[in-house]
Amino acid sequence: MHVIGTAGHVDHGKSMLVKALTGIDPDRLKEEKERQMTIDLGFAWLTLPSGEQVGIVDVPGHKDFIENMLAGVGGIDAALLVVAADEGVMPQTREHLAILDLLGVKSGLVALTKVDLVDDPEWLELVEAEVEELLEGTTLADAPIIPVSAKTGQGLPELVAELDALLQRTPPRRDLGRPRLSIDRVFSITGFGTVVTGTLVDGAFELGQEVEILPQGIKARIRGLQTHKRRIERAMPGSRVAINLAGVSKNELRRGDVVTTPGWLKPTQLVDVRLRCLADAPRPLRHNTMLKFFSGSAEVVARARLLDSEAIPPGEEGWVQLRLAKPVALIKGDRFIVRQPSPPLTIGGGVVVDPHPRRHRRFHPEVLKRLEALAYGTPQEVLLQFLQIEEPCQARELIERSGLTDQVATEALEELLAQGQVLALGGGGQYLVSKQGWEALLERLTSILGDYHRRNPLHKGMPRGELREYLRRRIRGLSSKLFNEIMTRAASEGKLVEEGAIVRLPEHRVRFTPDQQRRVDQLLAAFEREPYTPPSVAEARAMVGPEVLNALIEEGRLVKVSEDVIFLAETYEEMVERVIARLRREGRITVAQVRDMFATSRKYALALMEHLDKRKVTERVGDERVLR
Repeated sequence: MHVIGTAGHVDHGKSMLVKALTGIDPDRLKEEKERQMTIDLGFAWLTLPSGEQVGIVDVPGHKDFIENMLAGVGGIDAALLVVAADEGVMPQTREHLAILDLLGVKSGLVALTKVDLVDDPEWLELVEAEVEELLEGTTLADAPIIPVSAKTGQGLPELVAELDALLQRTPPRRDLGRPRLSIDRVFSITGFGTVVTGTLVDGAFELGQEVEILPQGIKARIRGLQTHKRRIERAMPGSRVAINLAGVSKNELRRGDVVTTPGWLKPTQLVDVRLRCLADAPRPLRHNTMLKFFSGSAEVVARARLLDSEAIPPGEEGWVQLRLAKPVALIKGDRFIVRQPSPPLTIGGGVVVDPHPRRHRRFHPEVLKRLEALAYGTPQEVLLQFLQIEEPCQARELIERSGLTDQVATEALEELLAQGQVLALGGGGQYLVSKQGWEALLERLTSILGDYHRRNPLHKGMPRGELREYLRRRIRGLSSKLFNEIMTRAASEGKLVEEGAIVRLPEHRVRFTPDQQRRVDQLLAAFEREPYTPPSVAEARAMVGPEVLNALIEEGRLVKVSEDVIFLAETYEEMVERVIARLRREGRITVAQVRDMFATSRKYALALMEHLDKRKVTERVGDERVLR
């Protein structure tokens, strides 16, 4: 399915021609009928001789309503440029053609209207020559020019036939499985509720489907679908669609919002673009200029940060980072137009290269190199550049951000994985990271751990939860799953060691100073002299200090069984083995019996048994313990 958009100067007969072709008056507003001038977008449809039913978007031609015109031409497949034979090329003819050229509309034809008002054949030839000259160098160069009269019907059959042939040569809209409908009208119908209209691109919608309206993030459900006032179960890409939405009110929506499937499309306020300044722009586009930005049916104020120059002269191009005043839902490859606010005038446009960039330093060679790769590189280069913007990232998210088709992106990704330029974290390969990104992440991990070891030389390692918090501040959206996969891969490569809840560098060992070691030796000797009635935690802390004592516990040389009782590791293991052996022989044991077994005091025996209870080795039954 295709959509045609009209273009041309005010009062050149666009709406009259649409009505003559379709039988539908696209001027729907009372004011439009009173003033006999199109003010807002109008819509109609036509069945061509081939049987294809095409939508028609009729746009206003008056200079005061150019911005309404921009809301309608963003989703068209072909242009019907209208030039009145009695007047020829006029200012909005030029501006509308410039807009079509900037938007990359490559299919179109020219309807030379009102030929019934021209008696002089030479004048008609002169106007045709003027139009041909105007089209030179644009995307509509060599477009057919067909003289017509909406009043008498002259040339209309030829125009329809030419339209049919043109659209047969125009490729259908691609189906990426990621439908987007940029809303150009919002209204409500009694008994049905909220209805929105627009041109559907990049995918299909189905009755009953859950959708999301951006940038607000409102969830809704498709209650009804129509195209050309005909109810349908499924709306296909490239068609004009009316959607009856359940779960959202008319007042929550506006022109420029995007209806899509939930979860994949993220609004943005910072966007990198390749921008071309029109050759007839009145002045160069300078750094930090305030503009009006138009894409799809969205309109928002933007500030232009020029990345590779101080100004873009008329007719030239440049790399620009636009900061939008409000969020807009955009993807790579979307076309846009920019206008100066006062006096209102179209000055340029271009294509979105990165819809979610970081703020760049101006004139930075690496930034410009990356933008070149994103705009003109191979699919592999495009994927790598998007991955390096924010990594690690999920494979599905990377493919969606790239703007490539699923098949092309998947093939390119498989090649990058085979070459080792991209690495998959974890067995499932859900998360991806570039080779350089992984090396940088490992460097960051070892730096964090090394710094922790320097600050805490007597700690066996860094608590795993603390390391995760450090990384969370540096990696957006770090989930437990992603953190575990990073740890697993880093450990498998020998870059770190995980020991329970502790993480350390492989070369890290707790090393005591000579004085600390002397005191440690004295403490351990005291434990060996009185293994079952050793020094208390407080006494041990007084002998070696709290940090050294914690280090001995972390290393496993001492085992802390309560807040006040601590045993030498060998003694603890012996005591546990003897208690378990007796329980297996006799079935039950009391604290008093444990005390007598080791010739110790009740304090130590009770601490040991409560510790075994917590470890679920034993279970208390009255005043006795049994094995669990």
